[in-house]
Amino acid sequence: MISRSNHLLRQLAVNSGKRCLATNTQMVTVRDALNQALDEEIQRDDRVFILGEEVAQYDGAYKVSKGLWKKYGDDRVVDTPITEMGFAGIAVGAAFAGLRPICEFMTFNFSMQAIDQIINSAAKTFYMSAGRVPVPIVFRGPNGAAAGVAAQHSQDYSAWFAHCPGLKVLTPYDSEDAKGLLKAAIRDDNPVVFLENEILYGVPFPMSEEALKNDFVLPIGKAKIVHEGSDVTIVAYSRGVQLALDAHEQLKKEGINAEIINLRTLRPLDFETIKNSVKKTHHLVTVEYGWPFAGIGAEISAQIVESEAFDYLDAPVLRVTGVDIPMPYTATLEAAALPNAGHVVKTVKKVLNVA
Repeated sequence: MISRSNHLLRQLAVNSGKRCLATNTQMVTVRDALNQALDEEIQRDDRVFILGEEVAQYDGAYKVSKGLWKKYGDDRVVDTPITEMGFAGIAVGAAFAGLRPICEFMTFNFSMQAIDQIINSAAKTFYMSAGRVPVPIVFRGPNGAAAGVAAQHSQDYSAWFAHCPGLKVLTPYDSEDAKGLLKAAIRDDNPVVFLENEILYGVPFPMSEEALKNDFVLPIGKAKIVHEGSDVTIVAYSRGVQLALDAHEQLKKEGINAEIINLRTLRPLDFETIKNSVKKTHHLVTVEYGWPFAGIGAEISAQIVESEAFDYLDAPVLRVTGVDIPMPYTATLEAAALPNAGHVVKTVKKVLNVA
């Protein structure tokens, strides 16, 4: 598992490094960008604290909270027992009482143990209290497929949480996304599900001088056009953005100019950016690692069909997704169950009706 994960990290680092050509930038891993956001927000606001399994003395299972316990102590960085329902409930109760907890799940696969606290307690209370009880809480941790961890530790919960009114759902891709969106999530008065990706933690991305400042915050609900194009719109989020970017490089060699949209936020969805892009390119491909049935791509496709953008399409909306099965453990079958850049290229050519 470790060697497979390291291979993916090296490959992603090489690809991200190719795009670091701007001046006045610094290469920062996603892990360190998240750590910066946590550090700055704990320091900025006395109500902010983080709790979860091994977040304090062990510096976090993935070292995202490294150094924070030594800096801020037991009251601000809290180790919990292995009981997701228990510590998620403590975090929700703290939010009810006016604190701003950051509840870390070692993996979002384990968040299913706390689903009642997330959906019934956190997501619905502001509505059920007629706006009298805000719930400023962040549920964060790695989501989706890692490497060699099989069916019970590889699930993508993006569509699950995006389905639920009352939650905001953020899916960062690179280091600027990670820092700017996490700071926005911590400052938001609503419960936020913050879906990171384990494979991306160790990948360095360029961060601008602005992004390295303490006051850098990205808006929730606003997508980013990573590359402008005219022939086809490719919409992706989280690690799927890397597939879209890799496909963009291959397509460019064949004279196909793709517009790449990094969603950043799944709920509220920035449909305006998608719609305006489709009106320009007349073609749409969505990319995600999750299952196809009732997925994010399916929702985007439905919203396109229900809007005026449908009249601008020259071909059906096509999706690139994970295969509709539980994740296999065997390396070759795992690879076969996940999307890759070749799938994106093939799908774009299909939607454009080119060989």
